[in-house]
Amino acid sequence: MNEAVGPGREGTGAGGEHDPLLGLERSLITKYRRPLWTKFTRAVKDFRLIETGDRIAVAVSGGKDSLVMAKLLQELQRHGGRQFELQFIAMDPGYQPDSRSRLEENCDWLGIPITLFESQIFKIVAEVSPQNPCYLCARMRRGALYAQAQRLGCNKLALGHHFDDVIETTLLNLFYTGSVKTMLPKLKSTNFEGLELIRPIYYVEEKAIRRFTGDFGIEVLDCACQVTARRVGNKRYQVKDTIQYLKQHYPHVEQMIMRATQNINMDCVLGWQKDGQKSSYLDFYDED
Repeated sequence: MNEAVGPGREGTGAGGEHDPLLGLERSLITKYRRPLWTKFTRAVKDFRLIETGDRIAVAVSGGKDSLVMAKLLQELQRHGGRQFELQFIAMDPGYQPDSRSRLEENCDWLGIPITLFESQIFKIVAEVSPQNPCYLCARMRRGALYAQAQRLGCNKLALGHHFDDVIETTLLNLFYTGSVKTMLPKLKSTNFEGLELIRPIYYVEEKAIRRFTGDFGIEVLDCACQVTARRVGNKRYQVKDTIQYLKQHYPHVEQMIMRATQNINMDCVLGWQKDGQKSSYLDFYDED
C-alpha cells in the first residue's frame, strides 16, 4: 500500500488534504467525473440497473474493477437520490495468504465493509481443468457469488465488468465462435430465482480505472490464481492486442463496436437466434 494513502496515515490524495479516503471519494465526482462517475451513472440510467428498494450484493474480488465499482455504488447510494441497500461480498477461492491480506487491507482502508466467505474453487479447477481453467473458474465463481447473494436476501448481484470487457467479449465471439454476441449490462439468473446480474461500470473504460487506482497508490489484486500464474497468454490477450492494433488506424473502433451491438439491422443479416430458435432470412424472403 502506498504510504501516502494507507489506512490511518496523513496524506493528500487527489482532492483531500487531510483525509485520504475522503479525497478519494470526492475525486470520483470531481477529477474523475467524466471518465468514471458520468459513465457509471449513464449506464445505470440507460439500462435501468438500480431501482428504489433494491438489495444489491456487490462482488468485490480485490481487483481494480470491483473496488472502483464498489466506491461508485457507495457514492450513488449517498448522493443519487435512490433508496437501495448494498451488501459487499468477497470470496476467497483459495488465495495465498498475502493475496487475501491485500484484499482485506484494501477494503478496510477504502471503507468497503465486506462479508468474506471461503470456497475451494482454485483447488477444484486445478484438479478438474488444469489446461483450460479460466472458463470453469469463472462459472464456479459466478455460481458461488449468486448463492451468497441469495443467502443475504439480495435481488441483484453487481459484477465489475467494464467497457473493455464488453468489446473484447464481442470480438472473442466473432473471431472464435462465429457469432454476433455481446456481454449484456443485465440479465436474469436462470438458476437462482429472483436474482438479476447487473454490470454498473458497463461504459467505464479500463484506462480510467487504472489511472484512478494508480493515483491513489492502491495495490490491487490481479487474478491471483496459481493455475493461470504458470500459463502465458490466452485468447483474450490476443484480442486485446488486436484492438490496440486497430486503434492505430481507427481511433474510435471500440465505440463503433459498441454502437454496432446496439444497431443490428435485421433486414441485412443471414440468420439469427432467439430463445434457442434459429431463423434464416430465407424463412421470410417470400413473405413480402
